[in-house]
Amino acid sequence: MTKTIAVTNQKGGVGKTTTSVNLAASLAATHRQVLLIDMDPQGNATMGSGVDKRAIPASTYDVLLGETDLAEALIPSDAGYDLLPANADLTAAEVGLLETDGREQRLRTALAAATDYDYILVDCPPALNMLTVNALVAADTVMIPMQCEYYALEGLSALLDTIRRIQDQLNPDLEVEGLLRTMFDPRNRLATDVSRQLTDHFGGKVYRTVIPRNVRLAEAPSHGLPVLAYDKGSRGAQSYLALAGELLRNESAGKPDPAPA
Repeated sequence: MTKTIAVTNQKGGVGKTTTSVNLAASLAATHRQVLLIDMDPQGNATMGSGVDKRAIPASTYDVLLGETDLAEALIPSDAGYDLLPANADLTAAEVGLLETDGREQRLRTALAAATDYDYILVDCPPALNMLTVNALVAADTVMIPMQCEYYALEGLSALLDTIRRIQDQLNPDLEVEGLLRTMFDPRNRLATDVSRQLTDHFGGKVYRTVIPRNVRLAEAPSHGLPVLAYDKGSRGAQSYLALAGELLRNESAGKPDPAPA
C-alpha cells in the first residue's frame, strides 16, 4: 500500500528539499519504489535530482491542471526514484487552480493512479498556498523538518494549526509523521535547548535521527545529486540512510520510539 508523505514547513531554509531528495534516494536504496513530487515553483528538488528544470516537457503544473497524465510527466532519476518535476510554470497554478472545480483535491486525484509506489514524497513550497493545501489533502502524513532555533518553535505552532484546519475541513485522516531536526550543531547551546523542548513536548513524534550540518550535504545539490550518490560515506548521507531506516522501522512497529533529548 502506498504511503504519501508531505514534507513541509511554512518557514523557509529548514531543509525541506534536502530532506525530500535525500530521503527519496535513501528509501530507493532500500529497494522501495519511490516517487518524489516537486511542488515548489523554485524547482530545487528537480535540479537536485539531476534534472534540468528548464528543459522538462511536462511538470507538476500540467498534472495539477489536468493537461497531462501523471505517468506521462514522470522522469526516472539516476538515484533510483521517479520524479514529477517542477519549474516556474508552477507559479501560474495558483491562479489556474482557483478557477478549477475541486481545486484542493487535484493532487489527490492525480495520485489515485500511482499505486505501484511504496512511498510518495511531496516537497512543498515554504508557504501556505494552494500548492501546499493540495499536498496536505493528498498526504497520509506530514514530515516537518526544522532547525532547532527560537523562531522555529513559533513557526511550528503555526504549521500545526494549519494541519488541524486541514484535518477539520479537507483530510480528517492526515497525521503528523514526525519532526525532523535538521542542520543540527550539538555545540550550539540554543540548538540543544530547543531540541530538548521538542522531545519533552512531542515525545515519540520527534525522530531519533538528527540531520547534522554537513559540507557534503550542502555541496551535493550543486552537482545535481543526492548526497548518497555524491559522497555515500559522509555524515549527511549516513544520517539520511538512518532516517529511512527509522521510517521503515516505525512503519513496521506501528509507532515511533521516543527520541533522546
